[in-house]
Amino acid sequence: MSEHISPNANAPLSQWLAYLEALHTSAIDLGLDRVSAVAQKGQLTKPAPTVITVAGTNGKGSTCAIIEAILLKAGYKTGVYSSPHLIRYNERVRINGKELDDERHSEAFAAIEALRGETSLSLFEFGTLSALWLFLDNHVDVVILEVGLGGRLDATNVVDHDVSVITSLAIDHVDWLGDDIEVIGFEKAGIFRTNKPAVCGQPEPPASVAAHADDIDAQLHQVGYQFDYQKEGDVWHWQCGAFDLRDLPVPNLPLPNAATALMALGLSELNVTDEHIVEGLASVKLAGRMERASESPFVLLDVAHNPHSAAYLATQLAELKKGSDVKVHAVVAMLHDKDITATLEEMKAVVDVWYPASLTGPRAASASQLAEHLPEQITCFDSPTAAFESAKAALNGVSDMVIVFGSFYTVGEIADLLSKAE
Repeated sequence: MSEHISPNANAPLSQWLAYLEALHTSAIDLGLDRVSAVAQKGQLTKPAPTVITVAGTNGKGSTCAIIEAILLKAGYKTGVYSSPHLIRYNERVRINGKELDDERHSEAFAAIEALRGETSLSLFEFGTLSALWLFLDNHVDVVILEVGLGGRLDATNVVDHDVSVITSLAIDHVDWLGDDIEVIGFEKAGIFRTNKPAVCGQPEPPASVAAHADDIDAQLHQVGYQFDYQKEGDVWHWQCGAFDLRDLPVPNLPLPNAATALMALGLSELNVTDEHIVEGLASVKLAGRMERASESPFVLLDVAHNPHSAAYLATQLAELKKGSDVKVHAVVAMLHDKDITATLEEMKAVVDVWYPASLTGPRAASASQLAEHLPEQITCFDSPTAAFESAKAALNGVSDMVIVFGSFYTVGEIADLLSKAE
């Protein structure tokens, strides 16, 4: 460790991030011993009076954003921790819906650096602890934590949380979690707590989820059983037992996640009214989730990067295309450890023209790897930017659109490009 000189609390955030990346060679290092020791030492395990932790294969960010939006309307001071970011590291921590300045992150990193002593931490572990430090320092009322990977061994699981949420369950991160859905269910359910409420928004989840809840006496609330919802025209309804919310506005984020968020809030014992729910649902937005990044040309950004999320994206695009001659131009770049074949297959019915691009880095898939699964006679591109510029140039008329998807890296690159063009 001695060759790495620690920056000080006034150092630029970029310097801190470079230092942390060099400090611990493994980007993902599952296990709680190291991070737990530092969290206990810094008294970071209860960063707010109420903590809601959200795990799942897809929908974590959306569920966190919906809970946050409703609680902000209810007057609570919120703290949200999510990952990965699209453009800037600062996106990972929100307090009262706002990102923090670089200086605050540097200050938090310095505090964790002082706390950890000789304990080695990965960048994600360091970021998690620094987020907890920021929440405590800002005296927030409610913390909403998005699990990074899995659940049981994720750094966020050192926190003493009040409500646990699983949004969805599918096979992803095979290198880390394997390809057995029962094992994945057990890993996600590892965030459940004895005698505390837990929510599962995945219909008919693997048996391991309920089995683990039973084993530890967690109070499981399962969609389709303890709570349910229906869409009806332009509104939707939500029920839990005799409690019924009707004619709710359909949010700009997936409805299953909204239904799961409402169950989590109902179990949190926080003071939320029907009016707060309606206002929160109507106002919630999240970067990179069916995000209308530009109207002319019409550009949608979505971080769909596995079959489950691509299937949802395809249904949304089919709705947009219904009864029109809209052509969808798809810019796609992915990581090679994702299920490329099945993800692209889900999108084929709604995409008219493909623009596969290469990402960079050790996990990147090349454009030619993607092209193997796409129609013949398509052009490959060296980067998402090159693919995007070509797609824009090919648009014919106001009705055509560009969808950018496949990875946080892909969407982040184009989001950055568009923000700089404004």
